Amino acid sequence: MSASRQTQRPDVSTAVTVDPSIPVALVLGSGGARGLAHIGVIRALLDDGGYRIHSITGSSIGALIGGLYAAGKLDAYTDWVCGLSRSDVWALMDFSFTRRGLIEGERLMKKLAELVGDARIETLPLPFTAVASDIRRRREVWLNEGSLFEAIRASIAVPGLFTPLERRGVTLVDGGLLSPLPIAPSLRHGTERIVAVSLNGPPLPRARNDPQANGTHTQTPRTALQRWIERTRDSLGLARGSDEPSDDAFDIISRSLEAMQDRITRYQIAAYRPDILVEIPANACGLLDFHCAERMIALGHARARAALQRAREVIPGVGF
Repeated sequence: MSASRQTQRPDVSTAVTVDPSIPVALVLGSGGARGLAHIGVIRALLDDGGYRIHSITGSSIGALIGGLYAAGKLDAYTDWVCGLSRSDVWALMDFSFTRRGLIEGERLMKKLAELVGDARIETLPLPFTAVASDIRRRREVWLNEGSLFEAIRASIAVPGLFTPLERRGVTLVDGGLLSPLPIAPSLRHGTERIVAVSLNGPPLPRARNDPQANGTHTQTPRTALQRWIERTRDSLGLARGSDEPSDDAFDIISRSLEAMQDRITRYQIAAYRPDILVEIPANACGLLDFHCAERMIALGHARARAALQRAREVIPGVGF
């Protein structure tokens, strides 16, 4: 009897190792260069060791960072973007001045195509969904098969800035227009936790003596695009007079879009409450300030670590 029991014991040397980490669905939101913080969030999850990224859903810059990670190309992208100066960023922007967009984006897209390669979404080692917006049918589109680069290209086509992508007779633009924090697609993957990263978090407070403090027009940080528009306006003799309103058209459009995305993000969080929410301040950097990569990555890492710690305090003893 004793011998029989011994033969029934599993062979320790060949037993299957159980991964104690928690599988998570990672949701990466839209927000331009602020999305470089997603890199820091991914690093924080990997460094923590208690989590395993099981699937990724991304909108706009979130689709770019998430897709690169899923394809195993995020390190190469990080090395490249961290080496960009402000002038390098502008060298990548080929302005089209067409009816379809201010920036054709071919130089930038060529570089991204080199980084992404010819990967197809269905062959990636983990489920991935890029979210874009179908502006004719006024609906969000979940891209989870086909060319990874094409899906990313559609998701990052900021309306009026980058030219849209025509795919199977559908005009696709930036996913952040209709779904800045695409939590819903992640529900299909049945993971234990949903970790969502919003790039529309509460603004960072500024010290009164900070020249970039929020307040008047002259104190507000100028994004790269705003500085270019101002230089172009000045060169055409259209400089704003001192008695004109402090908010120009670009300021109004930019802030209106941010307000809209902030409200949609709040609705998405309320409807599909994530288990862990990482919020990146909406004023952390400008739309095209990709030369701030190292600072944004560090911010994302710090914010994610803090969010993970809060989760452990709220739900102790369950793997957090």
